[in-house]
Amino acid sequence: MFTDKVILITGGTGSFGNAAVTKFLALNTREIRIFSRDEKKQDDMRKAYQNNKLKFYIGDVREYGSIKSAVAGVDYIFSAAALKQVPSCEFFPMEAVNTNIIGTDNVLNAALEHNVKKVIVLSTDKAVYPINAMGMSKALMEKIMVAKSRESSKTVLCGTRYGNVMASRGSVIPLFIDQIKSGKPITITNPNMTRFMMSLDSAIDLVLYAFSNGKPGDIFVHKAPAFTIADLVKALMEIFKTKNEVRIIGERHGEKLFESLLTSEEVAGAEDLGEYFRVSADTRDLNYAKFFEKGEVRDLYPEPYTSHNTRRLELEEVKKLLLSLDYVKKEL
Repeated sequence: MFTDKVILITGGTGSFGNAAVTKFLALNTREIRIFSRDEKKQDDMRKAYQNNKLKFYIGDVREYGSIKSAVAGVDYIFSAAALKQVPSCEFFPMEAVNTNIIGTDNVLNAALEHNVKKVIVLSTDKAVYPINAMGMSKALMEKIMVAKSRESSKTVLCGTRYGNVMASRGSVIPLFIDQIKSGKPITITNPNMTRFMMSLDSAIDLVLYAFSNGKPGDIFVHKAPAFTIADLVKALMEIFKTKNEVRIIGERHGEKLFESLLTSEEVAGAEDLGEYFRVSADTRDLNYAKFFEKGEVRDLYPEPYTSHNTRRLELEEVKKLLLSLDYVKKEL
């Protein structure tokens, strides 16, 4: 499906971009465009891959002109550019708005203008029942994608939503491993906090599934297991054979005790695809009467799909999952 196609990855120097490039280079793509504002990371990628199929574009999704020029001639876009750190978005919420909302809107507008065949936007569990600026900005990003998906018959817009990607840049696992190896106290916010966890390979698989199966406005959700922060720390200390002090520092700005991947309303209407859920776009117009003259009112909704009620991994399962990660193998 990617043979002789031109692919653009916004935010392409991040963890997702690097994993996607490795995958796409093996799929006979004609060209992979990496769009980001960090010239140092682009230079690192250029030297690491040394592949002429990779083309690098310096720019910012906040600037429509720069993204517009990068989109010309592109077949498919994977929109991964985002501000992802919850605490920093709490202190600078307008930066989250400018990148996650306006930036994504710019990408989608450029895609529509250039008749790109398909765009996949990447979202997060924090967009569901959002309490922090990052989650709120991602929730609005999803709404923009769904709204624009109704506008075009030539460009298919759809999205994915997933939880924490293990050992991705800026995530908690590299922090804990660094603290363990340096003999420092391991700082945890709340031992009972639960999080969805998936590998980077699983995140790529979800995005490719959405690419292959997505209809306009669809959001695909991976059925992910979860574990507590306490079990994560125990598993890492057993793997690295240490007994560091554990220091509880309390929740950071904007953090939840648990995350959600589907609201109760979404669960009620989601299509169960086995490994994934499909949340289809609401394609009604504003004339609601014609849809409900013979409709019915739902009195009860199911529970939302959260990291508290999904399958909880046992300690040994957490260790096995961690030991499957290339990052952990390298650190060992």
